[in-house]
Amino acid sequence: MGLFSRKEKEVLNKGLEKTKESVLKKISRAIVGKSKVDGEVLDNLEEVLISSDVGVETTLNIIKRIEERVSRDKYLSTEELNVILKEEIAGLLAEQDNGEIFSFSAPLRVKPWVIMVVGVNGVGKTTTIGKLGYHFKVAGKKVVFGAADTFRAAAVDQLTIWAERVGVDIIKQQMGSDPASVAYDTLSSALHHEADVVIVDTAGRLHNKVTLMNELSKIRRVMSKVIPGAPHEVLLILDGSTGQNAFEQARQFAIATEVNALALTKLDGTAKGGVVIGISDQFKVPVKYIGIGEKMEDLQVFNKFEFVDSLFTA
Repeated sequence: MGLFSRKEKEVLNKGLEKTKESVLKKISRAIVGKSKVDGEVLDNLEEVLISSDVGVETTLNIIKRIEERVSRDKYLSTEELNVILKEEIAGLLAEQDNGEIFSFSAPLRVKPWVIMVVGVNGVGKTTTIGKLGYHFKVAGKKVVFGAADTFRAAAVDQLTIWAERVGVDIIKQQMGSDPASVAYDTLSSALHHEADVVIVDTAGRLHNKVTLMNELSKIRRVMSKVIPGAPHEVLLILDGSTGQNAFEQARQFAIATEVNALALTKLDGTAKGGVVIGISDQFKVPVKYIGIGEKMEDLQVFNKFEFVDSLFTA
């Protein structure tokens, strides 16, 4: 990903303030009066991680890793616990990605690069699309939005506003139009105008799994006919402030479509930032972006090492 700038780090630290304050306070209480990491400390730490929305399975995985270190090293002081946590959680997250270095300014493997965005209503889907468009445009890319959430008038209107703010083209049709038809028009236009990046919004209603699966599958099929291999990225947007509910949303969409990237939004307004760790671990899908503020700049490419460092450093 390249160097993580001082400004990006400051924004990340500020965005994770609520989560960090909660986690560090809980860890301090978990180790009070203890000089070394023993069974009681690990039990307390397990409770801390679960209550921080890391998730039960991921928490047990982290505790197991630390137990192995305690067994191997024979003695670990509680003063080392934050360092150990950073190392083990960063290692856990590293296992979920492919090591690919990503930046908005990097050359695209395919042109146009097609991103299909999925997620339930209210998670910050449209806002995230707007921020993505902004970052790609600043990086010199020509961007096109596709308003394929035709079931909700507000979705098309909101995406149009973002397109105007960012200064990118948008393809849309009448309310109630076939979403796959919008996707077809969007990709066709992108090819004709030699766009670099296409970002297509989709419906967020989980009216029922079968309908959702059929709709998303149809959109994918149509995209691949226009541009073989598209969509290149299926980006699931999750609201980080919902904690464990985000896990259930991830499960539903993992059933409905082949999600290969995640974006966690609204992390600046919650103490539940630990959900990033659990979702990445449980679904074996890399977190690619995190939203940590309202401004267009406040969408960051996820850096697992800097995230964990910010979360567990006082």
